[in-house]
Amino acid sequence: MQSGIYVSISSQIALERRLTTIADNMANMNTVGFRSTEVKFDEVLSKTQNDMNAKIAFVSQGNDYLSTKTGELEHTGNGLDFAVKGDAWFSIDTPAGQVLTRDGRFTIKETGELVSSRGYAVLDAGGAPIQLNRAGGPPEVGQDGKIIQDGRQVATIGLFEADISKGFVRYENSGIVTTDQPQPIVDSGTTGILQGYLEQSNVNGINEMTQLIQVNRAFESIAAMIRESEASTGDAIKTLGGAA
Repeated sequence: MQSGIYVSISSQIALERRLTTIADNMANMNTVGFRSTEVKFDEVLSKTQNDMNAKIAFVSQGNDYLSTKTGELEHTGNGLDFAVKGDAWFSIDTPAGQVLTRDGRFTIKETGELVSSRGYAVLDAGGAPIQLNRAGGPPEVGQDGKIIQDGRQVATIGLFEADISKGFVRYENSGIVTTDQPQPIVDSGTTGILQGYLEQSNVNGINEMTQLIQVNRAFESIAAMIRESEASTGDAIKTLGGAA
């Protein structure tokens, strides 16, 4: 098989990977706290067998990374809705362990435990579940995450950070499980919590649609090129076979 076909196939694999992320992004345009997935592709050089000084450029399968762009903030006025200011995450306790999320739709269980929209315990900076007084007054939360109820501090909503470039996997809607161990953020002037707000998905629908069209066109163009290359190879084989 010609090396050009290998290069074309590597490009198709990369485009398919990008197509998958675009589809996932578009499916989560309305998911609270969702951060879109992008893919970084690197060039891989391979030496040819006939000329060790000549190299062929292939496309890698790509590495996923999260867009750090903040989604639009929506003022809800709900005292149990929260948005993260800056590059940080809430932390919740799930069956998969500690999960980071920017979905701040919290509620209080009958037992007083502060939980996420899926019923998972919201953690404080020490990694412990947050317990409130269900029968007490409405909680007031400052930008530092301190929860004041009935005039006294009862808990603090934890904010965490992690090096997502080391790897992550999605968990349910907007949650992620990171390879790097999340660390609590303490006394940071660039991060905080906004009560009564929610961060919407940072997916730009128009941009994703544009990329979807571009990827589809590129995929079709490469497929046509492969067909032409195979046809040329077939014609050459027939010609050489007839000459023999």
